[in-house]
Amino acid sequence: MENQVTAFLDDAIIARGDRDAVTHAVEERWPDAHGAVRVFDDATGRAVDLDLWDAAVTAAEPAPRTRGRPKLGVVAREITLLPRQWDWLARQPGGASATIRKLVEAARKDAPAAEARRDAVYRFLTAMAGDRPGYEEALRALYRGEGDRFRSLIADWPEDVRAYAERLLGAGEVPD
Repeated sequence: MENQVTAFLDDAIIARGDRDAVTHAVEERWPDAHGAVRVFDDATGRAVDLDLWDAAVTAAEPAPRTRGRPKLGVVAREITLLPRQWDWLARQPGGASATIRKLVEAARKDAPAAEARRDAVYRFLTAMAGDRPGYEEALRALYRGEGDRFRSLIADWPEDVRAYAERLLGAGEVPD
């Protein structure tokens, strides 16, 4: 599900796929619904923004030159560290950037998958169902690993909202 998004209009899924495909689908099929469309990252459950501009306008503008290695997907951003942390990074083989990349990859591999899936469902439900009956109790059941209770609490919610929450959980199971 990496780099995949799902778009909702009200409580219904209207598009799913990579960001460009979903952007194109929303622009073509729901041109007046831009403000009402909510889009979620399928890996994290985070709300994401689509660049809903006319492709002709964005194609005419040259892309700004960025630092790093954009052809490899490297993005330059600012980070803030204490002086002692910068000193430690400077002493590492390969430099600060290589060390930070290694640390991030190691953390990604070590992160418990079940916890990440629960957190993704939490983020999605907070955005889409925070005002629905049983929301808080459903989240408690989710984090307690009470799958049957979780499902019973969301049973009356819109079908696409329930189905997407289950999809984010993966394998249809509330992790323990």
